[in-house]
Amino acid sequence: MSILKTFVAAAAATVISITGALAQQADGTAGNPYRVMLVPADGGTEDGTRADFQPVFDAVTQTTGIHFDIKVGQTYATVIEAICSDVVEIAWFGAASYLPAQQRGCAELLAVDVVKGESTYFSGIYARKDSGIATVADLAGHSMAFGDANSTSSFVYPVAMIVAAGLDPATDLSVIRMTGSHANSLKALAEGQVDAAAASFDSFEKAINQGTISAEDFVVVGKSDPIPNPPLAMSTKLPQDVKDALRAAFNTVHEASGVTPEMIRGYGGKQVDRYDANITDEMLAPALVTLSGVSGDLRASIIAKAGE
Repeated sequence: MSILKTFVAAAAATVISITGALAQQADGTAGNPYRVMLVPADGGTEDGTRADFQPVFDAVTQTTGIHFDIKVGQTYATVIEAICSDVVEIAWFGAASYLPAQQRGCAELLAVDVVKGESTYFSGIYARKDSGIATVADLAGHSMAFGDANSTSSFVYPVAMIVAAGLDPATDLSVIRMTGSHANSLKALAEGQVDAAAASFDSFEKAINQGTISAEDFVVVGKSDPIPNPPLAMSTKLPQDVKDALRAAFNTVHEASGVTPEMIRGYGGKQVDRYDANITDEMLAPALVTLSGVSGDLRASIIAKAGE
């Protein structure tokens, strides 16, 4: 089974209570805002991830009068199922979690953040300096933390890097911990619970800036190829005029009167230059090669190892 099919199965298995959620179609007014759900990028809680994106949604509201109610899903699968069950109109995904929703016909791209003309980021594998790990191949015999198994940069790409180094994560790593998020994996590393951890470079830099970890204590032992930035997506069921309005709003919000540069935020809460709503699914195509290389069987064996 491909990893994409595994993601679909995981999302379909997620139960979401939608009692009353569909009682009234959202229309973007203050009393009936568009519902937004974000994948958990900061500890799996609402506070950190919501704070990352609240400013840019507030800027869109300020300039267009379109209102949003932002929540954070407890898992990546929750967010996939939320948009596919009409619980939300807008979602923020990683590449690995957007694709199942897109393939189910639930979601289409809305916008992606841009910094210095680029809309890519990087995944990394980090180790304690005293662990003796200098390369990805050195992970053999060591313990490691991963985030959510549906996460592009805290699971799929790091696993692909480990496989490319000639290792089988399920057999060559001594201990595997599935922590649920980038932040939790880095915390486990900082507390000495594991020798290495997988997380995005954005999350690593954010943890350093917040003082959660000290840069002097860790080394980067692996860096991924560029990954398409995690996109904002919207329900395919929205009327075309609403889709057009949302795309126009995100395309131009950075130029709007009264909007400060600090309000244009993206993944990890970083300030970005603008949002690009002219993106297409083709920009995610390079990620498919890496995603397809991490099979459902490999994913299952890693999860099983973590449960030992």
